[in-house]
Amino acid sequence: MKKLTNRATVYLEPSIHKALRLKSFETSQSISQLINEALRADLLEDAEDLEAFESRINEPSVDYQTFVQELKHDGII
Repeated sequence: MKKLTNRATVYLEPSIHKALRLKSFETSQSISQLINEALRADLLEDAEDLEAFESRINEPSVDYQTFVQELKHDGII
């Protein structure tokens, strides 16, 4: 495990804490490792979403009302 340099207090729901303790025991990872892993995955997902938004910035947008009307016109709804 990398040396951790920051400490934070996190308040968890009892059931989430129990699940983390059990997973920690089963995987031989600390709760900190599990939380860091989960946060890393979530941040990676955010980064991928931001890249997707950036790559589509020049695409035309359609407002909701027009989109629904097109769905109705096409017989989808």
